[in-house]
Amino acid sequence: MENFKKALNEYAWVRWAVLILVSLVMATNYYFYDALSPMKQILGEKLGFSSGDFGFFISAYSFPNIFLLMAVIGGIIADKLGIRITGTGFVSFMAIGAFLTAYGASDSFNNGGLGYNFMNSFFTSKSPALKMMSLGYFIFGLGAETSIVVITKIVVKWFKGKELATALGVNLAIARLGAALSLNISPLLIEPNWTKPIWFGFSLLVIGLIGFLIYLISDVKLDRQIKINVEEEEPFRISDILKLLRNRSFIFITLLCVTFYSAVFPFIKFAPDLLQNKFGFELTKAANITSMVYYGTIIFTPLFGLFTDLRGKSATIMIYGSMLLILVHATLSLTTINAIIPMFLLGIAFSLIPAAMWPAVAKIVEESRLGTAYGLMFSVQNLGLWAFPILIGVVLDRSNPGVTAETVSQGLAKYDYTNPILMLAGLGFLGLIFAFLLKREDRTSGFGLELPNKQPE
Repeated sequence: MENFKKALNEYAWVRWAVLILVSLVMATNYYFYDALSPMKQILGEKLGFSSGDFGFFISAYSFPNIFLLMAVIGGIIADKLGIRITGTGFVSFMAIGAFLTAYGASDSFNNGGLGYNFMNSFFTSKSPALKMMSLGYFIFGLGAETSIVVITKIVVKWFKGKELATALGVNLAIARLGAALSLNISPLLIEPNWTKPIWFGFSLLVIGLIGFLIYLISDVKLDRQIKINVEEEEPFRISDILKLLRNRSFIFITLLCVTFYSAVFPFIKFAPDLLQNKFGFELTKAANITSMVYYGTIIFTPLFGLFTDLRGKSATIMIYGSMLLILVHATLSLTTINAIIPMFLLGIAFSLIPAAMWPAVAKIVEESRLGTAYGLMFSVQNLGLWAFPILIGVVLDRSNPGVTAETVSQGLAKYDYTNPILMLAGLGFLGLIFAFLLKREDRTSGFGLELPNKQPE
């Protein structure tokens, strides 16, 4: 008879059950992040948002993670205080932010409700609704990025040395199912109350918070089994960040991260509107075609993750993903080819790079500082997620003088998206350069990004 029991993460069914649970929590995050993507024109009609206003609102998500360094600080907190305290706090921030976003769009607020007069007392060039919704999205973003850091640490904690890339791929696939469903469901909820999609997203985040609290039971048990004692861990030092910044592999993968995600997430925010204007699709069809990007990742990210687990080639895969991204944006900008084709290809690109990138970071950075590393990457990534929605909105307005949501809805004009999407193709080209530099650096760094992730039994 055995005198000991295996740790929970040694049981395959337990670690995969944990993965599904925390991935569903992350899916509620992704759902709310994209729930308003199909609503650009409606926000213009109901609340008077211009393209620039819509970009300003979307960019509020990333503001705390850049200018307050919350993704970095959250990563440090996760390393120092652990998964349980950090996760509970920041998942709660997501729900609070979602509530304020929905409240800012509601008639209750815009008819003079609590906080309306205050929001109307400053920055008067922007409407109170825009400011309240942006505040909510700001708080949601403050919680969302750190919660992703925490959940990524959870996956690494349960799967390192096992099927890590496959697990991270499945994690992203489930999370992006949430994003895909938001694009499918939001247009269906608009009638008769157009704010219903936002309130529904808030409700899902409350359920996600409950799910995270349930996960904590297994986290406590695993820590007791493997005798983790946070107090005995090395304390955080500023030199930890400086060490990361001296690691050229980490620098290249971070720069690839920011260029790649800046060319994808802000694009998805505007994609339904692009498809409506360029191809004449009605809203539901435009949103459903946009959701193909996420459905593609649901299928392909776990497969590419499994490939890197068994065969490696992570740096090479990132090169192919960057090349595909350039092709997609050039096609959408300069041709009228069936939109389904480039959106499907974007789903493949959006599977290739994340499936290879996030497990690669676990090779480059020691596990005790992984939260700090992911947090630093997310902060830099959020610089692009903050800047490019604003840039897309401004370029779109300036490229289309006299075009407004009202003239578009009346069939009097259409937005021309050529210039904003070409700008994103340029980001893909920069990402390709960083992917090549990463592969070249890997030849001398010894991190083994081209080697399989799964260790022999």
